[in-house]
Amino acid sequence: MSAPNKSYDPVEVEALKPEEIERMRDEALAAFAAADSLDALQEAKVAHTGGTSPLALANREIGALPPQAKAAAGKLVGQARGAVSKALAARQSELEADRDARVLVEEAVDVTLPYDRVPVGARHPLTTFMERVADVFVSMGYEVAEGPEVEAEWFNFDALNFTPDHPARQMQDTFFVEGPKGTTGDESGVVLRTHTSPVQARSMLDREPPVYIVCPGRVYRTDELDATHTPVFHQIELLAIDEGLTMADLKGTMDHMVQSLFGPDMKTRLRPNYFPFTEPSAEMDMLCYVCKGTSVGHPDRPCRTCSSEGWIELGGCGMVNPRVLVACGVDPEKYSGFAFGFGIERMLMFRHNVEDMRDMVEGDVRFTRPFGMEI
Repeated sequence: MSAPNKSYDPVEVEALKPEEIERMRDEALAAFAAADSLDALQEAKVAHTGGTSPLALANREIGALPPQAKAAAGKLVGQARGAVSKALAARQSELEADRDARVLVEEAVDVTLPYDRVPVGARHPLTTFMERVADVFVSMGYEVAEGPEVEAEWFNFDALNFTPDHPARQMQDTFFVEGPKGTTGDESGVVLRTHTSPVQARSMLDREPPVYIVCPGRVYRTDELDATHTPVFHQIELLAIDEGLTMADLKGTMDHMVQSLFGPDMKTRLRPNYFPFTEPSAEMDMLCYVCKGTSVGHPDRPCRTCSSEGWIELGGCGMVNPRVLVACGVDPEKYSGFAFGFGIERMLMFRHNVEDMRDMVEGDVRFTRPFGMEI
């Protein structure tokens, strides 16, 4: 067997000619220099350094050369590919620097701009005041109770000792959703609750005495919207059911609420009145928190808040009527209770000299914002 022939001249491959390799290198360098973005540079990189690029294909041809020619061809191709890789890295660094500089300009944040260009919002004063009142009673051990606003007529009227012919049950005072069912009308109708007292009835049915709850919420009556009336308003009521409760306990509880909200020197008084669900019943007044009664009999210094009467009417109260206790499953021989309720809108008008109740319901932020936020 003859030995390998090592004396013949190298076979010339067109792609490995020095001038061809220089041309491939120069084309790659020119493509990189012409790339004006990182995306364009990526396309040039694939075209001139990828697996199907001219230099990559030329590198594959080295294997077909005789041994004597491989070293020289490999050195030539390697130098060209090294120059291409170096030029690619340099151009990529330049484009990345340009991109970063552009981002700093285009996405810059001017930290010298005013921080309060967007006005700070505020909770509605009705919500804030209702929660403040509820917090007073929660601190005394009461629970906050809630109930549906679309209420059964039985809970809204019958359970609270409103007789079937009571004026409050008529269409001119109550929003009826459904009338009584059945031919005899013995099944309760459905109304938008006219007060939060149905929550008291539900609580007495659901809980075993003692019961101490406060019930804030929205109520509905067929009033015209004007400066002092609105068909949708808010009430807050309390109910206490326990053994041995008296009007003295009611008076002490109301004194504590008034002093917590208006100051330690505030006083209350009771005036006899009538409500179907309490017996005895009373209207509760508090000392005017503006003039403290000093404007009474002094026309030279009138008080706008109390009209110089010295007292402001808070709301109705009294001992829970035994009929209500029986209707709600509570033994009136063992337990007694008291209840109290007042309108939030009216109290807010007194506290902040709001002249028109419509300002509270129109949603104008110019009314809400001055009250701020309480935490």
